[in-house]
Amino acid sequence: MQPALVVWALLLSVCGLSLAQDVPPYTEDCRNDSYPPSGPTFKGNVPWYTVDLDQPPSERWQKLVSDKKEPLTLLIQHIKKLASSFSPKLVDIVDTKLPFIIGKLPSSFGEEMKGVADASGVPLGEIMLFNIFYEIFTVCTSVVAEDTSGALLHARNMDFGLFLGWDVKNNSWMVTELLQPLVVNVKFLKNNGTIFMATSFAGYIGILTGLKPGVLTLTMNERFSLDGGYIGVLEWIIGIRHGAWMSFLTRSVLENATSYEEAKNLLSKTEMLAPAYFILGGNKTGEACVITRARKSCVDTWELGTQKGEWYVLETNYDHWKPPLPIDNRRAPAMKCMNRIGQKNISFATIYDVLSTKPVLNKLTTYTTMMSVSEGKLETYLRDCPDPCVPW
Repeated sequence: MQPALVVWALLLSVCGLSLAQDVPPYTEDCRNDSYPPSGPTFKGNVPWYTVDLDQPPSERWQKLVSDKKEPLTLLIQHIKKLASSFSPKLVDIVDTKLPFIIGKLPSSFGEEMKGVADASGVPLGEIMLFNIFYEIFTVCTSVVAEDTSGALLHARNMDFGLFLGWDVKNNSWMVTELLQPLVVNVKFLKNNGTIFMATSFAGYIGILTGLKPGVLTLTMNERFSLDGGYIGVLEWIIGIRHGAWMSFLTRSVLENATSYEEAKNLLSKTEMLAPAYFILGGNKTGEACVITRARKSCVDTWELGTQKGEWYVLETNYDHWKPPLPIDNRRAPAMKCMNRIGQKNISFATIYDVLSTKPVLNKLTTYTTMMSVSEGKLETYLRDCPDPCVPW
């Protein structure tokens, strides 16, 4: 058995499952009537904040981070504990070495991290470590669908915390639990107007889920590769800095791109620290794609094909032309539910049903976001997956 499958098998054993079971375990029939969110899978609404890009970078996150100081501190303490378990010297390196290279970050991002550190009281190196984690540990489901009127809907489950500690008492992932109090919706302002909106985590200055009203929607999913994000991050730390931080690239695209095509070009051609899937939606019929990226090149662009009857694109964490791992097949249940709904019935309500169906909804699911580019609307809800529920 390959090393990755050994890890999955151990996790299945810890969680009381077996590779001999039907896969994926705990798959349920497509849910319906889950929206408006309520019941045991709904954990709460997400607060809104503003970040004014006309302010000095060190001041932009002050209010948000001050409000979320306590849960941010708890999460970073857990991350430090995990880091120490790998190497007792690692935390010391983070605290003493990383702050000296913060000036190498692009544009204003380093100053923003300093502002986050000041507002939270967390050492600057640990704030950098917190931001680095998202280059490596994100496991998600994203979908862009076009309804019969030509309007595009973009939705995603943010699954985060795999391999970062299992809470035996609560039967859940520790980091997933610790992240949920940090989930925020943010309006980014410039010249007193909203430039783009995003769902993010307090203390994290990159973007993984965002909407530029009337222009584009964008989500990022992790792509597993031997030439993975940890290699790019290590190269960046030691001074090989050719690639862009993935989440800084998505934020830059949301802030600066003026069209779907411009965004697609930037996401396809920019060298990055980590491989990824970029799921991009525009504001016109047919404008949706999944961009499969290696760190230094574009591997594939999967376009929406409405003329061929392909009215949605759906991405989890595997190349769409290859089968997913049998023990992590969120793709097939999600596609089954999308196909059952049909193009004429797709809406926020029905796409929320898809993302509420196990194992698309799983123990790692931190939040669900739905976006309409034409309406400039973004909705986010905290999620829970009551037992029985697959761990990922």
